[in-house]
Amino acid sequence: MSQPTTRSTAPAEASPRPRFAFTRTHGLALLLVIELAGLGVLVPGYLEPGSLLDTSRTFIETGILALGMTFVIVSGGIDLSVASLLALVSVVMGLSYQAGLPLPAAMFLGIMTGIAGGLVNGAAVAYLGLHPFVVTLATMAIYRGAAYAISNAAAVSDFPPWFTSIGQSYFAGGLVPAQLPVLVVAALACWLLLDRTTFGRRVYGIGANELATRFSGVPVERVKLAIYGLMGCLVAVAAMIQTARVSTARANASIGLELPVIAMVVLGGTKITGGAGTIPGTVLGVLVLAYLQDGLVSAGVRNDWGLVIVGAFLILGVLANELFRRAPR
Repeated sequence: MSQPTTRSTAPAEASPRPRFAFTRTHGLALLLVIELAGLGVLVPGYLEPGSLLDTSRTFIETGILALGMTFVIVSGGIDLSVASLLALVSVVMGLSYQAGLPLPAAMFLGIMTGIAGGLVNGAAVAYLGLHPFVVTLATMAIYRGAAYAISNAAAVSDFPPWFTSIGQSYFAGGLVPAQLPVLVVAALACWLLLDRTTFGRRVYGIGANELATRFSGVPVERVKLAIYGLMGCLVAVAAMIQTARVSTARANASIGLELPVIAMVVLGGTKITGGAGTIPGTVLGVLVLAYLQDGLVSAGVRNDWGLVIVGAFLILGVLANELFRRAPR
C-alpha cells in the first residue's frame, strides 16, 4: 500500500525584492539638483522657470554636439574638429547666401558640408587606419583655416528675420526658446538610435572590443564612417542654430568649444576609452556643466575661471567613471 503524499504547509519563501542600485545617472541627477539649489541661493531668481529656460539658449548647440560626440567616444574615437567644422558650415552657408543662393538652398549646402566634413574624418579613421586623435587634430586646423580662407575673415550678417527667429524667438508665452525643441528631439532620436537599434549595439561593440566585433561579422569600417557622418550632420544642425542666434556667420565661431563638449560627455558617464555611455547621461552632463558655468558668471565669477572648471570636471568625470566601473555589483 502506497504511502499518502504529504504536502508541506510551510509558507513558500518569498522572492527577494530587487535592491535599488545607485547608478552614475542617479548621482548626476542628484548633483544637478544640489547645484541648482546652491545657485538659487547665490543668485536670487535663478531658479525661476523663465530664467532656467532662457539660460538653455546658451547651451543648445553644445548639447547637440555632445549627443554626436557620445557616439564617437562610445565607439572608442574622439573628434577634436567639431568647433572648427561648425565654423566652416556657418561660413559656407553665409557666403553662399550672400552670393545669391536662396537661403534654404544655402542651409542645405551647409548641412552637406557638415556631413562631408564628418565623413572625411570617418574615412581617415576607418579606411586609412589613422588614430582619431591625430585625424581630428589635423582637420581641426584644416576646417578652421578653410573657414578663414574662404571668408577672408569677414562676417556675413544680413540674414532674413525668419531665419534669425530660429535662434532668437520664443513660444509658449515667451517662455520657451524656439531652439530648445530641436535639442529635445535630437536627444530622443539619438537615445533611440544608440539604445534601441542594431546600429547602437554595434557602436558599443566596436568601443568595447573592435576585433571581436569584426569577427562577429559587423562591417566595422562602415559603422565608423556612419558615426562620424552623424557627428558631422549634428555639427551642421548646431551651426544653423548658432548662426541664427547670433545673426552672424563668421570663421572664429565656437573657438575652444570642443573641450566643453568632450567634458560634458565624459561627465555624463561615457567611458573615454569606449564601450560604455548613454544619451541620458550625456544630457545630464550637459545640464550640470552648462548651468554651473552660467550660474557662476551670474554670481560674479570671472569668465576665465570657466576653463578651469571645465578642465576640473573633465578630470573628475574620468575619475568617477573609473570608480563606478570598479565598484562591486
